[in-house]
Amino acid sequence: MNQPVAHAELLATYRRAQAEAAHKFGLIKAVAAKGPKAIQAAVDTAAKAAKRRDSYAAKLAQLGVNLKD
Repeated sequence: MNQPVAHAELLATYRRAQAEAAHKFGLIKAVAAKGPKAIQAAVDTAAKAAKRRDSYAAKLAQLGVNLKD
């Protein structure tokens, strides 16, 4: 696999992870009425999604890809 293709695939994966993290953070508001256990589960899930997103961002930064947020 050549470099541009690898970068493009990693960038696409990052963008999917970014969208997933935003969605998970949005779910926190949706489950707010369901109680503290549901809120905590949503917060934990959102934190995991953000961690995945940040991991991909770090990999892209190592490759020299500049992400503007």
